[in-house]
Amino acid sequence: PPPPLQYSLLLQHLVGDKRQPRVWDPAALGGIPCPPKSEEQKMVERVMESCPFKAALACVGGFVLGGAFGIFTAGIDTNVGFDPKDPYRTPTAKEVLKDMGQRGISYAKNFAIVGAMFSCTECMVESYRGKSDWKNSVISGCITGGAIGFRAGLKAGVIGCGGFAAFSAAVDYYLR
Repeated sequence: PPPPLQYSLLLQHLVGDKRQPRVWDPAALGGIPCPPKSEEQKMVERVMESCPFKAALACVGGFVLGGAFGIFTAGIDTNVGFDPKDPYRTPTAKEVLKDMGQRGISYAKNFAIVGAMFSCTECMVESYRGKSDWKNSVISGCITGGAIGFRAGLKAGVIGCGGFAAFSAAVDYYLR
């Protein structure tokens, strides 16, 4: 029989049964050498991965986002500064800005509380399960939404649980 073509031998090594698994070693590929981490770097990583830090970060981020959202919604609302006692009076700029500030603070507090609640429950669920996957955000979304909705009754708590869990799953799917 004729000897196999060089092309066939090459294919067996690339995709055939003689193919060797590739080891992904950055140093072997000419990667950037990475010095060992110092104790300060390890400490900063531990702090940034802790539940209290994550909760504080979510609280501050929620406060900022909620404040911006509140000011935006007040800016497009036509009833800002409106006085029901005198409907024909045009509100002053000071009254409009005061109402915008009040709405911004109100939204900021609500977003901060929701962000801290979600972050704390997600961190606790992740610590309990010992895994970091999409289920953590769905479970913590259900807990957070249920707790928020439960103030209005059992039915609202169940709806809040399902809605917040679905929203958390969608966000987690989009971000991962």
